[in-house]
Amino acid sequence: MKPHHWISIAAINMITAVGAGAFGAHGLKSVLSADMLAIWQTAVQYQMVHALGLLGLSLLQAQWNERLLRYATWTMLSGIVIFSGSLYALALSGLRILGAITPVGGVAFLLSWAMLARCAYRRQH
Repeated sequence: MKPHHWISIAAINMITAVGAGAFGAHGLKSVLSADMLAIWQTAVQYQMVHALGLLGLSLLQAQWNERLLRYATWTMLSGIVIFSGSLYALALSGLRILGAITPVGGVAFLLSWAMLARCAYRRQH
């Protein structure tokens, strides 16, 4: 996928995160318990931070053109979908078993940041 496509995907994730945050603060405040609302807000926070990460990776792809950077971008998007998606579903459904999926997304985040670090290190040497 080309960098400009990834920039669009990052922007869509930011739009979604901002919308989900507003929806949680206003639309779900009276519907969800405090625990579930906190889970919702965690999903929003991680989606927003990693959407910015996705934007950064997209911009670097245009400059560096490295395969590992492309893998990092896909991995970060997977992390957003799995981590935040499972937390959104958990908050709305109350099914605690969905929390077992969340760490897979967290590992994807860690891997994507590690891949970026590796790319940056290789460029120095």
